Amino acid sequence: MTGDTLSSTLFALADPTRRGILARLATGDASVKALAEPYDMSTAAVSKHLKVLARAGLVSRGKEAQWRPCHLEASPLEEAFDWLSEYRRFWDRNLDSLGSYLEEMKQSRSVKDDPAVPSEDQ
Repeated sequence: MTGDTLSSTLFALADPTRRGILARLATGDASVKALAEPYDMSTAAVSKHLKVLARAGLVSRGKEAQWRPCHLEASPLEEAFDWLSEYRRFWDRNLDSLGSYLEEMKQSRSVKDDPAVPSEDQ
């Protein structure tokens, strides 16, 4: 595949119908007709979504006699996962800092509310 694979993957994942199709294919191969069943759309419309997914390398089509099953190709998701993992680390650090700050506030408030601790007014 040529071009920016991460951008192609993220573009393909931007649509909720395509994410639903990928979720269905994660459970096993399926025909276009089977993939169209949960949606209020034609098989032609689902085929257009499958073309976007195929261009991103997320779906391949097989051929077994008259059946042309769609198959999930998850390897492009790894690059997206790696990219997103950098941001997860960012949010984890920020949430850890927030947790520490909230704990300090809680301890500070309990010291002020403790009658055994003299206040600055006394």
